[in-house]
Amino acid sequence: MIAPAARVALEEALGDRVRFDVPMSRHTSLRVGGPADALAVPQDRSDLARLLRICAVHGLPHHVLGSGFNTLVLDGGLPGVVVQLRHLREIGERPGGGLRAEAGVSHATITRFCVSRGLSGLEFAAGIPGSIGGWIAMNAGIGSREAVDVVREVEVVSPTGRQRRHLGREALRFSYRALRGLAPGSVIVSALLAVQLAEPATVRAEVDRLLAARGASQPLNVPSCGSVFKNPPGGYAGQLIEQAGLKGERLGGAQISPVHANFIANTGGATAVDVIGLIRRAQDEVWRQSAIRLEPEVRIQGRTA
Repeated sequence: MIAPAARVALEEALGDRVRFDVPMSRHTSLRVGGPADALAVPQDRSDLARLLRICAVHGLPHHVLGSGFNTLVLDGGLPGVVVQLRHLREIGERPGGGLRAEAGVSHATITRFCVSRGLSGLEFAAGIPGSIGGWIAMNAGIGSREAVDVVREVEVVSPTGRQRRHLGREALRFSYRALRGLAPGSVIVSALLAVQLAEPATVRAEVDRLLAARGASQPLNVPSCGSVFKNPPGGYAGQLIEQAGLKGERLGGAQISPVHANFIANTGGATAVDVIGLIRRAQDEVWRQSAIRLEPEVRIQGRTA
């Protein structure tokens, strides 16, 4: 619960851009999760800075949530303030082969932009769900290509909202499915990405190829959080889960996808408890059969019910 004084401060600063007791099942791709104490949608950087200052003064934790992919919110909900940056969605070319995209720009938008302008370099991200902020925070990618390969600079607001910095790639510490080294609670608001001029038809052909491959191998027509586990060194999490005989396994309304075993789908009425149960079942069975401990890629947040 948010204390009355903090609630008043949030309402005075953001007005109808902040709501309280908001079910996270409406804001995550898996469609599960209890209520957040508050959900705030700042309209610009100044609004974001005010929000972060209020959180700091009142001791409220804040959680940045983009499109809600790669996130599993527990059934007891999230304490503090969930921050959505969906108003930060400007995108444009910069001199020297750069593309500046704000954190709220979706991958679909940036893919369409690159195709229309004949900009190459980001095709590998075609079909990756979510938005730019989450993509960079997770160092998302496919195969041997990740966000780190194209990020030139990241614009970050400090946890207290009092500083805004542009960090070059030499100051960033990317690792597998993570960006490390930023102060906890920092908020990514934009990034400068490397692109090159190319024929639009060539860019379109590569995008179409990757989208077709993704559509054939992943369960895109049901709610999921994307890949549940990180791939272990030299292997694939989905393959290990399938070899353990768990492809299609159900628990309540959740199911290890029969299309791709590294996805857990909400087939209707799933709870976070159902999903956690399948995560643990996959970990235990893969460990028993292969002596490999699968590490979650999905970020598990919140309180138990």
